[in-house]
Amino acid sequence: MKVAQQSFQTIWPSQCCTFVQIIDQTQLPFAFQLLKLHKLAQMIQAIKTMQVRGAPLIGVAAAYGIALAMLEDTSDAGLANAAALLKNSRPTAVNLAWAVNRMVALLQATAPSARIKTAWREAANMATEDIAQNQQIGAHGLTLIQTQIHARQSHVVQPFNILTHCNAGWLATVDYGTALAPVYAAHDAGLNVHVWVDETRPRNQGAALTAWELAQHGVPHTVISDNAGGHLMQQGLVDMVIVGADRVTAHGDVCNKVGTYLKALAAFDNRIPFYAAVPSPTIDWAIVDGKHIEIELRDEDEVHFIQGLAADGTVQSVRLTPLESPAANPAFDVTPARLVTGVITEQGVFCPSEMVKLADILNT
Repeated sequence: MKVAQQSFQTIWPSQCCTFVQIIDQTQLPFAFQLLKLHKLAQMIQAIKTMQVRGAPLIGVAAAYGIALAMLEDTSDAGLANAAALLKNSRPTAVNLAWAVNRMVALLQATAPSARIKTAWREAANMATEDIAQNQQIGAHGLTLIQTQIHARQSHVVQPFNILTHCNAGWLATVDYGTALAPVYAAHDAGLNVHVWVDETRPRNQGAALTAWELAQHGVPHTVISDNAGGHLMQQGLVDMVIVGADRVTAHGDVCNKVGTYLKALAAFDNRIPFYAAVPSPTIDWAIVDGKHIEIELRDEDEVHFIQGLAADGTVQSVRLTPLESPAANPAFDVTPARLVTGVITEQGVFCPSEMVKLADILNT
């Protein structure tokens, strides 16, 4: 994707494979800053503090974390320690553990003397795979959008309104995005699409990240408060809801940024299709019921404080709550499969009852 007309991915290795560069997402939308990560500890910190975030991206980031770790210690003990530290950095997104396990399995079968080169090559392979998967998600989602636009009875040209929650654009992946991949594909195909962008408190990934990247790409959009979505649906101003996910169960329950469940309920009540767009590594085939997904509890200060641009042009953090009030900060919620119209993957679109079919495709 492009930033000020220059092409970027969210993560990439140095030419000499001695460090990794990332976009520091905690500085957006007010500053576009790149960071160089030379150590495993720096990658873990970047994941924990959400300088890199989004399930597909943190999976690839974890793979590069293993590659960085191999620069420090190629022994079996060094590999095991790096894997454990990365897995503990954030618990909910299944991509992270999937990526670490894939790297560990490959490197355990590789002689320590060859592990550095192998690790960097495999991390790059995973990044390339993520890009290709997201492009396919965009293509399948574009077909859904085109079908719904063509089904309209009105001859009046109206925007096709898509509501999204959190950030599941290219910033949440290596490139192209998941939930926003169909949006970009539709916009680039000349379709009249418009995106309702939830603020997504408490970290405001919608207002800060989704709005920023849509603006960079020139996609019409409007930022709304998190509680406005139901009203817009009742007024007939939402045609489709597309979200990403940090984990999808084998039966189609969708774990995504907290607040997604409420959007799914409102969409269901107003007969609006609700889709989750995910690459296949986001599907946890070992979990059937979403109630068994570990929900990350983050620092309550994310609820107490909000960051924004002050009148004097500086970025400031201000407190919203009384000093004596505690806060709770569950980062995710689970939308049950009964509220999910379909899961958009690189293999196609599957309703929750067809997840077994998807599993068969992936296993062949």
